[in-house]
Amino acid sequence: MIQDLKGKTIRGSLVRIGAQVANLFLRMGALMILARLLSPKDFGLVGMVTACTGVLSWFRDFGLSSAVIQREVITEEQLSALFWINLAFGAILTLLTLTLAPLIAVFYRDPTLFRVTVALAFGFVFNGAGVQHSARLQREMRFTALAAINTMSLMVGIIIAVAGAAEGYRYWALVAMSVISPLTATMGFWMVTGWVPGRIRRGVGIRSMLRFGGTLTLNGLVAYFAFNADKIIVGRCWGPGAIGIYGRAFQLVSIPIDNLNSAVGEVAFSALSRLQDDPVRLRNYFLKGFSLVLGLTLPFSLACGLLADDGVFVLLGSKWGEAASIVRLLSPTIAIFAIINPVGWLLFSLGLVARGLRIALVFAPLMIAGYTVALPYGPNGVALAYSTVMSLWVLPHVLWCVHGTAISFRDVLYAACRPLGAGLAAGVVTVGFQLIVGSHFTPFQRLILESAVLFTAFFGVLLFIAGQKSLYMSLVAGLKGLSPKDVPGLASGS
Repeated sequence: MIQDLKGKTIRGSLVRIGAQVANLFLRMGALMILARLLSPKDFGLVGMVTACTGVLSWFRDFGLSSAVIQREVITEEQLSALFWINLAFGAILTLLTLTLAPLIAVFYRDPTLFRVTVALAFGFVFNGAGVQHSARLQREMRFTALAAINTMSLMVGIIIAVAGAAEGYRYWALVAMSVISPLTATMGFWMVTGWVPGRIRRGVGIRSMLRFGGTLTLNGLVAYFAFNADKIIVGRCWGPGAIGIYGRAFQLVSIPIDNLNSAVGEVAFSALSRLQDDPVRLRNYFLKGFSLVLGLTLPFSLACGLLADDGVFVLLGSKWGEAASIVRLLSPTIAIFAIINPVGWLLFSLGLVARGLRIALVFAPLMIAGYTVALPYGPNGVALAYSTVMSLWVLPHVLWCVHGTAISFRDVLYAACRPLGAGLAAGVVTVGFQLIVGSHFTPFQRLILESAVLFTAFFGVLLFIAGQKSLYMSLVAGLKGLSPKDVPGLASGS
């Protein structure tokens, strides 16, 4: 059973990572095209609304999808009851967003935002209708189906957005993508699962799941304010052009985080939840997954820090040059999220959602205070505050999360030291190469060459000097259904 779980976990992780690589290219391709078809103001107008309404997205499933996945046993009656609750929440959030539309327009002093908010409101009910179908696939570890649906829905949204932008619909192209993608995903979840929920019944035992989901939702709500207040205040004080620049820079930085978090997070949460009563295997799985996430993320953090100017020019175009300094300032947060996200999966898989809420309640005021102090210095100052507070917070966060679990703080530091050492070596090699290359070649050529040097140096050091080769070989063995002992040079173990 455990060996089967291991195989499913490895195969699921690789499937999700493969899908997220495809999604990464889709999103980057869409960003490159849309950045050239639309103006910073177009992005800024939609970003203003989503910064405000995004907080409501934490209520769209009320944490009930995670509650379903974390629970060891669940009945059809419970799933049906949760479906109708999620659908009701989606409808309520749509109505609430419609009510907030005039207030958002007044807050930002731009009447255009009223219509944008009204259109975006319907995404909540589309999401609510698919939450439990998606959770069912994740609980059954059917990650190939999940990956296919998510990729398809993203592709449909991008095609509509690019077509709309090319026809001159400006910010409405981005609105259409935000609404069509969740609708397409929900239709896919319904068709693949073939599950039709029954009518809601009382007394089916969902109260504990509602408590778990409610606490998780409150945690996410607090965290949302911590990580998105920057966009609200930049848009309010510096206007749509500034938030357009800041938002695209933030998107370039967050795409690697979001893709890897989505790919590995779903699988890790499912697997760790199944192992919550087996601390030895839980520790083993967690540390391997943590090292993998950090190893796959660090090169992107280095690339954003070292290659920002050429990266922004190639990906967004010449009119977005101001975004390069923001990308550079935000680049450390990619690595930091690769450290704090996995300990969050551990915390929630063990049912420690109350601790997660306490952590968020301490962290959020620190982040918001940082933004407030830096606001007079514009988007660059806010970006610097974001990275600074995150950097100071990361070690206390990890220590608080792992306290009293099967994972020690020392375990996490040891698992992180080899990827971080490889990152330091790759950074030195890349800077040296930049000094040699200088201003030769075009921005595109420099970006390709420097990226190749960075990634080659990083994975060369990580695999062959830092000794991580066995970890990646075990993933290949798991994908092929082999036992680790069947792979030459691979240490035995679960």
